[in-house]
Amino acid sequence: MTTQERKDRVFLVRHGETEWSKSGRHTSVTDLPLTAEGEHVAASLTPRLAGESFDLVLTSPRRRARRTAELAGFPEAQVDDDLVEWNYGDYEGVTTAEIRETVPGWTVWDNPVPHGETPAEVSARLDRVTARLAAVPGDALVFGHSHALRALTARWLELDVTEGRHFVLNTATLSVLGWERGSPAILHWNS
Repeated sequence: MTTQERKDRVFLVRHGETEWSKSGRHTSVTDLPLTAEGEHVAASLTPRLAGESFDLVLTSPRRRARRTAELAGFPEAQVDDDLVEWNYGDYEGVTTAEIRETVPGWTVWDNPVPHGETPAEVSARLDRVTARLAAVPGDALVFGHSHALRALTARWLELDVTEGRHFVLNTATLSVLGWERGSPAILHWNS
């Protein structure tokens, strides 16, 4: 099948709310559970995904993503370690406002993350995910995290990973990537 004929889609689901996502604290390696509200909203994804058929279902190894997958009706999701959130290093558990007290204007997209990942490192692992998704003959479903899924979207669109800055992604939302006249495209976002 040529790229122009591709009809496959990649459904992206950001995990449900955690106490840290609720308060705006950067969460990568800290393995937090969903809040009660996060569990409720994650379960509400079930009817939205029920009519779909997936050839591949992947999840980050973090329990917030795995639990979202379970509540959305996909307990069989395969763990893919490359789907972890951007490693925030010394900024783990810290809000952007707190970081900006010492580094004015800081964003994960533009500034160093002490003892964390660089954009090039994030891009390399998400390119592996993108290649895995591209090899699937049909639709795929991915459960993950805000910055990582935004970066994955940038790579899907053949953009630099830092262009993920343009794709706001709320907790427990559904987005769909696919194709438009042979070009990778966003079909639905953050709904």
